[in-house]
Amino acid sequence: MNTLPPPPPIPGRMTPRSLPPAARGATAGIFLFGALLFGVGFWWFFCRIEPGPDQIAILIRKTGTDLPPDKILATAPGEKGIQLEVLPEGRYFKNPYTWGWRFHRVTDIPAGKLGVLTRLYGKDLPPGAIIAREDTKGILADVLRPGKYRINPYAFKVELFDATSIRPGSIGVVTSLIGEDVLNDDIPEAERNEFLVNRNRKGVIREVLDPGTYYLNPYQVNVVEVNLQSQRFELSGEDAISFLTVDGFTVNVEGTIEFSIERANAALLTHRIGDMEDVLKKIILPRARGFSRIEGSKQPAINFIVGETRQQFQNNLEAHLRDKCEPWGVSVKSVLVRNILPPDQIASVIREREVAVQNARMFEQQIEQAKSKAELVRQEMLAVQNKERVQQETERIRAVIRAQQGMAVQVTAAERELDVAQLERDAAAFQAQAQLARATAERDVIKLDNEAQAAVIANQVAAFGGGINFARYALYQKIGPRFGYILANDKEDGLGELFRPFLPGSKGGAQ
Repeated sequence: MNTLPPPPPIPGRMTPRSLPPAARGATAGIFLFGALLFGVGFWWFFCRIEPGPDQIAILIRKTGTDLPPDKILATAPGEKGIQLEVLPEGRYFKNPYTWGWRFHRVTDIPAGKLGVLTRLYGKDLPPGAIIAREDTKGILADVLRPGKYRINPYAFKVELFDATSIRPGSIGVVTSLIGEDVLNDDIPEAERNEFLVNRNRKGVIREVLDPGTYYLNPYQVNVVEVNLQSQRFELSGEDAISFLTVDGFTVNVEGTIEFSIERANAALLTHRIGDMEDVLKKIILPRARGFSRIEGSKQPAINFIVGETRQQFQNNLEAHLRDKCEPWGVSVKSVLVRNILPPDQIASVIREREVAVQNARMFEQQIEQAKSKAELVRQEMLAVQNKERVQQETERIRAVIRAQQGMAVQVTAAERELDVAQLERDAAAFQAQAQLARATAERDVIKLDNEAQAAVIANQVAAFGGGINFARYALYQKIGPRFGYILANDKEDGLGELFRPFLPGSKGGAQ
C-alpha cells in the first residue's frame, strides 16, 4: 500500500516537531499544570459538599437503577433518586455527574415541645391501624424530645406538639387511643364490662400520671389533668339550697362545701362522671339538695333560725355528703352553713325576738364585765400589796446577806493573816536550822581538813623515820631553791668566794 508523502511545511508556521526540545518540554509542563489546576478547581468548586452549622445535605443519585413505581426514596444501594441517609455538618466530595444534593436545616425541637414523626415511605398501613410499623408508612410511636435532629424531610414529616405537663396537686388520667378493642370477642366478659382497661387496650387506663412533664405521642394517648386539691363551692344566689319546712315556709340556706377527688378513684370518676364541674353538678349538689328537702320538711321554720337545729342540720348534711360521695371517690372535707334566710312573713317577728334575746345577753355580759372589772381592781390592789411585801422582804434578805458577806470577808482576812504569821514563823525556824546546819558543816569541814593535814604530816614523819629527819627535810625544801643563788654570788664578801678556786677553768682550780 502506497503512502503519501507528508505535506510540505507552511512557511512561517511552527509545528511541534519544528520546536526545539526545551520548548516542547516547557509546553508539555504548562499543559499538565493547567490540567492539574483545572482538575483541582473542578474538584473543589463542583464536587465539594459542605453543610454548614445546623444544616444537612440530602443526596440525590442521578445514575443507577430506577425506583419502582410505589417507592419515593432510594433505600437500596445503586438506586436512583433521593437517598434516605443524610450528610451531617462537615466536608464531602461527590461526583456531580453521579450525584446531586440539596441543603436543609436540621429539625429543632424547642423546650416544652415534642416532635411526632410521620414516615412518608414504605407500605400502606393495614385498615384500622394508626401507628406505623417498621416497614409501613404512617405515624411513628417514638417521639422526639427537645433537641436537634438530622431528619430527612423527604422521608419524614415532623409535627410539633406541646409536652404534657401535670402541675403539682394534680394527676393525669390517660386514655389509650390504640390497642386491642375492649369489644373484641377474645376479651373475657368480665373485662369487657369494666370502665378501666390495661395498657395494651383502648380506653381509660387504670394507672395515672404523677406531677411532672411527659413526652407522650398525642396520636397514642390523650391525657386529662385532674386537680386533686380541695375545691370550694359557694352555695349562694341561684346555687343556694331551698326547701319547704313543715309549716309551709320556704327557707334558703347559704354556705360553703369543700371537697376533693381521691387519687385512687380519679381515673374511674373522670371516665364515668366527667370533669370537676360535672362532679359537682352530678354527685354533690343533687345529694345536698335531696337531703335538705327531706330533713327540712321535718322541722318548722323557726328552728332553722334560733336554737340548736341549725348546727345539727349542718352536721347531718356534712355526714350525709361524706357517706354518699365516698364510694364515688369524692372526699367531702367540710360543710359550713353561713346563713339561713327565713321567709319574709316571720323574718321581722323572729328578728325582734332575736334582738331582745341578744339585748338580754348583752346586759348579762355587761353585768359580768362589771363584776370582772371589780375583781380585776381587787386583784390589782392585792398585787400592789404583794409587790411591796416582796420588796421589803427582799431588802431584809439583802441586808442579812451583806452582813454575812462582810463577816465572812473579815474572818477570811484574819485567817489569811494567821496563816501568813505561821508561815513566817516556820520560815524563821527553817532559816535557823539552815544556819545551824551550815555552821556545823563548816566546822566539820575544818576539822576534817585539819585531820587530813595532820594525817599527811604523820605519814611523812613516819616515812622519814622521825621528826628530826622530817624537820631537816622541810628545812632543805625551803632553802634548797635559794642555795644556788648563795653559792653563785661572786661578790668579794659573798659566801661564793669561798668556793671559786674549786670551780672548773679557774686558775689553780681543778682540771
